[in-house]
Amino acid sequence: MAARRHGPPGVVTEKPKDFKKSMGKLIKYIAKYKLGIFFVFIFAVGSTVFSIVGPKVLAKATDALFEGLTKKIQGVGGIDFQKIGTILVILLGLYVISAVMQLLQGLIMANVSQNVSYRLRKDIAAKINRLPMNYFDRKTNGEVLSRVTNDVDTLGMSLNQSVTQLITSVTTIIGVLIMMLTISPTLTLVAIAILPVSGIIMGVVMKHSQKYFKQQQEYLGHVNGQVEEIYGGHMVVKAFNREDASVKEFDKANEVLYKSAWRSQFFSGMMMPVMMFVGNLGYVAVAVLGAVKAMNGTMTVGDIQAFIQYVKNFTQPISQMAQVSSMVQSAAAAAERVFEFLEEEEEPQKAENHAPVAIGDVMANVTFDHVKFGYDPEKIIIHDFSADVKNGQKIAIVGPTGAGKTTLVKLLMRFYDLNGGSIKIDGHDINSFDRSELREAFGMVLQDTWLFNGTIMDNIRYGRLDATDEEVIAAAKAAHVHRFIETLPGGYNMVLNEEASNVSQGQKQLLTIARAILANNKILILDEATSSVDTRTEIRIQKAMDNLMKGRTSFIIAHRLSTIRDADVILVMRDGDIVEQGSHDELMALGGFYSELYNSQFDQTA
Repeated sequence: MAARRHGPPGVVTEKPKDFKKSMGKLIKYIAKYKLGIFFVFIFAVGSTVFSIVGPKVLAKATDALFEGLTKKIQGVGGIDFQKIGTILVILLGLYVISAVMQLLQGLIMANVSQNVSYRLRKDIAAKINRLPMNYFDRKTNGEVLSRVTNDVDTLGMSLNQSVTQLITSVTTIIGVLIMMLTISPTLTLVAIAILPVSGIIMGVVMKHSQKYFKQQQEYLGHVNGQVEEIYGGHMVVKAFNREDASVKEFDKANEVLYKSAWRSQFFSGMMMPVMMFVGNLGYVAVAVLGAVKAMNGTMTVGDIQAFIQYVKNFTQPISQMAQVSSMVQSAAAAAERVFEFLEEEEEPQKAENHAPVAIGDVMANVTFDHVKFGYDPEKIIIHDFSADVKNGQKIAIVGPTGAGKTTLVKLLMRFYDLNGGSIKIDGHDINSFDRSELREAFGMVLQDTWLFNGTIMDNIRYGRLDATDEEVIAAAKAAHVHRFIETLPGGYNMVLNEEASNVSQGQKQLLTIARAILANNKILILDEATSSVDTRTEIRIQKAMDNLMKGRTSFIIAHRLSTIRDADVILVMRDGDIVEQGSHDELMALGGFYSELYNSQFDQTA
């Protein structure tokens, strides 16, 4: 993918798939700020017009000075300083008004672009919570984050710069062309004749530099990826003595990046001197022809001076238009990606037919009735799953990796919808509850722990935001993590870093268990909840969890079968179906698949 970049002509930008459609959506989105954009337009045009008139007014001062010097030399008069002073005051007023208008349009446009960026980020953040889980199965975290950060930043920056620059550039070109024609149509033709030369040179440079810019961005991505990969897996690199090989691989990519960057910057740097050279040729031609006209008395010195200024002001906005084109392409590409995300199909939050009872009043009897599901409807992984779970029962779900254990729990919480069959709580289909209401009934402790950047107190309180400090501490004690927390610098007020790497994996899991205990939900889901703790701590946690699970329906996914021997019912899954179910003793006596799994972990059966 080509990089989205701004800058001088020749810089590569990502092009949108449908420019017209993307810009249409963007214009519709920012229509809320049409009053601000209207004033930006007025101030931008006004600022440009006042600055364009400036050289013509200055020409009158130059003519007055030249006329006074001529009279003084001839001995028939002198310089009229009062007239010149009046003209300069008027000129100063014009430039002050132009500057004030430019300042105002800049402030308004910055406010508009930041408001648009704020709204987009807010909409994206809200959208993330409404997207179905299968969206995140299809997209990487980096891709989603890129839309929140890079694309919104690109859109905001491009919008801020391109709108005002487009208005001022177009106004400047039209205004300067009119002023040049009023001074001398002949010199105007000479000045315009230089433009094709500039265009040809610009095209040649862009043609040769584009491939190097593309290669530069491609290998910049390679180098960044290698650095991130090596940094993230630094321990593995050192463990396998791959330091030298990693450095060689990096040097190889870095060498290509260096060469492409040098060449791209060379061509880009060559642009300005060449354009200045061509522009100077235009100045020379204008000066020579202007001098001839002045000698013939058909043009004043002030008009020559003004015209040269207009020639300079005429070529500059043309270069800016190329930059604006690049920015608009970037804005359209970023807008396309952002709106593509915002228009993704959402999972329905509200139930079509509400259950006759609130989720808080149910007794947590759960029924799986011929459940059928596949992440891809063409590839069903749970074929025909049925089970009847009574309120307060401790249900263990076991089976080999890939049997569908975690998938079953995701279906229970409606992270995914079924392809067939139904799941009911107290006889009410889970589809009859709002998703958010349904999930309030569940407390979860997953194998992959999640803690955010904040204090330990706040991380535990995440289970119930209105919990008091005393309740948080009580939950920590029940999870056997209180003593450990007190040994930390700051105790409960210790701040966990972004990846919570300043505590061990086992300690992180204990904190998530404390969070689940604090939440005090009717149905508990424990997905390998003690997989990262030692055996002694595991026994203590099991006792605490047993007390917590009394009177509550609990689903426990476990690989260590010793932890679920006291479960009321053990569901043995294989290839998406229940192949056996019963208590530990019943299944062991059966001598089937569960017995094989259990015996594979222990030398002798219990």
